[in-house]
Amino acid sequence: MRRSLAFIGAMAAALAGPAMGAAAEPLHGIAMHGEPALPADFSHLPYVNPDAPKGGQITYGVVGTFDSVRPFIIKSMRTHARGVVDQEYGNLVYETLMHRSRDEPFTLYGLLAETVEWDEERSFIQYNLNPSARWSDGKPVTADDVIFTMELLRDKGRPPFSTRLRRVEKMEKISDLSVRFTFNESSNREFPLILSMSPVLPKHAIDAETFDQSTLQPGIGSGPYLISDIKPGERLTFTRREDYWARDLPVKRGLDNYDRIVVEYFLSETAQFEAFKKGVFDVYPDGSVTNWARGYDFPAVENGDIIRQEYDKRTPSGMYGFVFNTRRAKFEDIRVRHALTMLFDFEWANRSLYNNAYTRTNSFWDGSELASTGTPADARERELLAPYAELVSPDILEGTWALPVTNGSGRDRKIQRAALTLLQDAGYRIESGRLIDGAGRPFSFALMTQNEGQEKLAVAFQRSLGALGIEMSIRTVDDAQYQQRSQTFDYDMIMKAFPSSLSPGAEQINRWGAASRDTPGSFNFAGAASPAIDAVIDAMLNARTADAFRSAVRAYDRVLLSAHYVIPAFHFAKSRVAHRARITPPDGPPPLYGYHLPAWWDKTATE
Repeated sequence: MRRSLAFIGAMAAALAGPAMGAAAEPLHGIAMHGEPALPADFSHLPYVNPDAPKGGQITYGVVGTFDSVRPFIIKSMRTHARGVVDQEYGNLVYETLMHRSRDEPFTLYGLLAETVEWDEERSFIQYNLNPSARWSDGKPVTADDVIFTMELLRDKGRPPFSTRLRRVEKMEKISDLSVRFTFNESSNREFPLILSMSPVLPKHAIDAETFDQSTLQPGIGSGPYLISDIKPGERLTFTRREDYWARDLPVKRGLDNYDRIVVEYFLSETAQFEAFKKGVFDVYPDGSVTNWARGYDFPAVENGDIIRQEYDKRTPSGMYGFVFNTRRAKFEDIRVRHALTMLFDFEWANRSLYNNAYTRTNSFWDGSELASTGTPADARERELLAPYAELVSPDILEGTWALPVTNGSGRDRKIQRAALTLLQDAGYRIESGRLIDGAGRPFSFALMTQNEGQEKLAVAFQRSLGALGIEMSIRTVDDAQYQQRSQTFDYDMIMKAFPSSLSPGAEQINRWGAASRDTPGSFNFAGAASPAIDAVIDAMLNARTADAFRSAVRAYDRVLLSAHYVIPAFHFAKSRVAHRARITPPDGPPPLYGYHLPAWWDKTATE
């Protein structure tokens, strides 16, 4: 009888689940796969100088403008002020529940949430807030603030903030400093980490009714800085809080070192670099190989006031190239996309335009173990891809595929013949020097570009296409028009970059998932809608081990490459940055994700 009662009690406890208070060990950090690298008693992140001096100033320069210091709403999606919530410069005003380590693929450590609790299935997560956490007006950060924020962003925020509660079945206040989220069936193993990077806003200092309106009124935050001066559209100034509550937390030691941070805005990359040369701002990440090779013959470089540094990349290349809009009938046929991919002469462009400074990109995760190229699909991949065999090229499945390598002449006839064969199979022919379809209509389309650098590469591509009678016009538009047309998919072809990381996850749905194909403002620029893509993204999000995750990402890479949505261009094997000599990074190699500007400091602060 006792054994029966014990069994019934155990079953009841199991069925009760997290909602009835299932015990879970408080954790100092969580990782997507495996365990956090740093122990609970770690003193600081490995890529910072915990004794970095405090003081001085840094000025950043960015291309664009802003009309709001509220980055969470639709009206300011493209024009909000940088730094308010910004991984690159640090979350200066509003902080997140947990802090991401840049030295691990996807690991988070406690910030506003001192500890978290979850179960093996990740069916829930509970945030236990730090009792010391304070808003800039001195009031404590509470569970009510977390709940208020989630509901406010659901009702008035922009994606991705507005969609996060869709995966939450229940949000509960456990105590004044604890809040628990129980997930529904649409959740996945990555989502608790995504939720943990959500910002928290002060319930007592925000008018929910007007929250969706743009504003230049500085808000109350829990972060290390306050906005102290605003010049609309041109300049934003942040001043460091002396009473910042988290300055001695392990995740914050060695960060937030400047007394003042200024962000200057410029209308173009040319104006931005000219301003850097004149000393208007201090750090210039240089993405142009031509500019890096030829643009630094000015006095500040010669006298040592500006230092140039190169860093080996330890992260995937990402994908940059020409993106087909498959919503347009002329690009629906994969044979057409494949043929045009073959006709981009990388070897000629790299030699003639860039002094062979670039590396050709053959994978969305080139340069990492997540890349599928050169490696045959393993058993997990083959099982995952089996229902979609017709959507994966056999050579890509076997790892033998690579982009064609031309003779560098710009007129490689062997490759041109192969491309023409594909176009003929798709119903095209050359007549009077022009490629035409079965109805005699010429094959023509427009490529939309954003700047001179894109235009230069576009002209090289235009030259290659012209050899087969393909008419590609180039339309360079200003930044505002480029963004507007990108968001509404109003183009035939566009040049875009798709950054990649060692922890791809839910953001891929917005780039390639069928649900995002017809959603204005999504990043599904190609118009992809494939059951194979949706299946491999789901497998990626729900992988329980590092091996299963790697297999899922490689399968995903194979599906994307097989569809020829993008004509891959190239990438840097290194990252390059120029900066004023008084601004200095920590000693030693940068973290896994590259140099981290919030860990730098002004060395004149102590002089």
